[in-house]
Amino acid sequence: MEYRFQEIEKEYLEKWEKENIFKSTENQDKSNKYYVLEMFPYPSGKIHMGHVRNYAIGDVINRYYRMTGKNTLHPMGWDAFGMPAENAAIKSGVHPAKWTYENIDYMKKQLKRLGFSYDWEREVTTCNPDYYKWNQWIFLKMFEKGIAYRKSALVNWCPHDLTVLANEQVIDGKCWRCGTPVVQKEIPSWYLKITDYAERLLQDLEKLKGKWPSQVLTMQENWIGKSIGATIKFPIKDFQEHLEVFTTRPDTIYGVTFMAVAPENPIVLKLAEGTPYEKKVKEFVNKIKSMSTKERAILEEKEGVFTGKYAINPLTGEEVPIYAANYILWGYGTGAIMAVPAHDQRDFEFAKKYSLPIKPVIKPVDKDWNFEKEAYEDEGILVNSGPFDGLKSSQAKEKIVEFLEEKGIGEKTINYKLRDWNISRQRYWGTPIPIIYCDTCGTVPVPEKDLPVILPQNVEFTGVGGNPLSKVEEFVNTTCPKCGKPAKRETDTMDTFVDSSWYFLRYTDPKNQEKPFDKEKADYWMPVDIYIGGIEHAVLHLLYSRFFTKFLKDIGLVEVDEPFEKLLTQGMVLKKWISIEKLLEILGLDEESTVEELTEKIKEFSNK
Repeated sequence: MEYRFQEIEKEYLEKWEKENIFKSTENQDKSNKYYVLEMFPYPSGKIHMGHVRNYAIGDVINRYYRMTGKNTLHPMGWDAFGMPAENAAIKSGVHPAKWTYENIDYMKKQLKRLGFSYDWEREVTTCNPDYYKWNQWIFLKMFEKGIAYRKSALVNWCPHDLTVLANEQVIDGKCWRCGTPVVQKEIPSWYLKITDYAERLLQDLEKLKGKWPSQVLTMQENWIGKSIGATIKFPIKDFQEHLEVFTTRPDTIYGVTFMAVAPENPIVLKLAEGTPYEKKVKEFVNKIKSMSTKERAILEEKEGVFTGKYAINPLTGEEVPIYAANYILWGYGTGAIMAVPAHDQRDFEFAKKYSLPIKPVIKPVDKDWNFEKEAYEDEGILVNSGPFDGLKSSQAKEKIVEFLEEKGIGEKTINYKLRDWNISRQRYWGTPIPIIYCDTCGTVPVPEKDLPVILPQNVEFTGVGGNPLSKVEEFVNTTCPKCGKPAKRETDTMDTFVDSSWYFLRYTDPKNQEKPFDKEKADYWMPVDIYIGGIEHAVLHLLYSRFFTKFLKDIGLVEVDEPFEKLLTQGMVLKKWISIEKLLEILGLDEESTVEELTEKIKEFSNK
């Protein structure tokens, strides 16, 4: 029989929609629930094959569990804020809201036509005020608890467009849009103190072993980057301040031959001031500040400049030169290191370039080492280390830290690579940050009763002159909720990762106007039983979602502290084609080969 898909599928799609057969409801038996979720899409215009692969997997899983009698939840929505909509407005004059909602309408029709088993009554769209109101509410709760705070930070800045750029928008040191050289600029930004949750985020990875892909767990562990070491104070000769460093290798302190400081560290210019090296240091600092974080991360050549000052090794009394160096990052540790070229390869390369001493203080246990060729980075036995000679590295670490603590010049420290999350974006199409600045009262949170702070529609998009929101006077100018005097609104909007950090919870109660979601409903459906999406989200989205869930648990909004029970990373659809002739050649077959022979060869090849 001919399969008349145009007629048959249309008939059944209409029947499913009319009878609302995929509607989800809570019941008393939580053990019977099953929450299936695919990462929701950005409404870019059309569904592509990557989407279809992801959503087809979720659809099959949902239908299977429904047929086995499970009470399933399978929702869909739209991650609708972000730069593409704003870029479309700059390019074609179409308002981001119009562009976004038209794309949603089209993509929703495509998903429905594919017959996916979504409960469309639970649809969420993150650019709707009834959604981003709760972004603002959560932000206020974080502000109340000291998790949200404001500080100045270095960012990639385009001096022509007067806007902050993401690392990905800096191409060869220039703005992706106008080609102007990018500079590093310090501006006030809002942060979320995810570092307060670093240990919990790390420890709770244990709960996910065997349920999440091991490489995702490893990526998160590395991103959090816990390291145990010591913070040590190095006095600076003829200078009021000291230089504080964090090191995981206090056992190498006797091998310090120079200090290296991140060029962005404010102490660098202070050190050079009034010395013959001041001009050179300023030039070097400006050169490094013009580079993006991404460019800094892939630097191969170690470069630096002497600041004109010397630090004093607190254990040996030796004076060692202080350099500003391009391989030291301001965002990690204290932004300064004690450099031990005999036992760190980056320090070794820097020392070789600038003819600095290389002093071995760790000897391999069972082999010789040529310290003129490369650094020895493993542990071993201490030499040239005064009273600690002969100790194993593991013993020396403890003994040296104890000695530093006794003398008040250092202490045992746990450090994390994880940095607090900068959520400020100088863009229009995002959630307004609910903060007001008053000359009398200072920084004032918008009262909950005044939420949502609505994103205004009458905005001009030129691509230059900074954030379009800052030019909307009726938005910027307001009154202080505390004293009633004239005040100004915050014009930064939130990073769109905020939107996707809790949307899975909103699906459990998407129509709630009184709170982000009802606790009973969230406790019934959560955690998500299987979450499906790309491994490219292994760190940021998945880490932020775990952080938000833990915070919402802490304020009593939900019982679970891990949002996703099982994670399936579906892989990517690649546009890579191969001819039949080439395939046969690779497999050692010809055109006369049978299908069975071809199948067997492909199996063998895949196993290899």
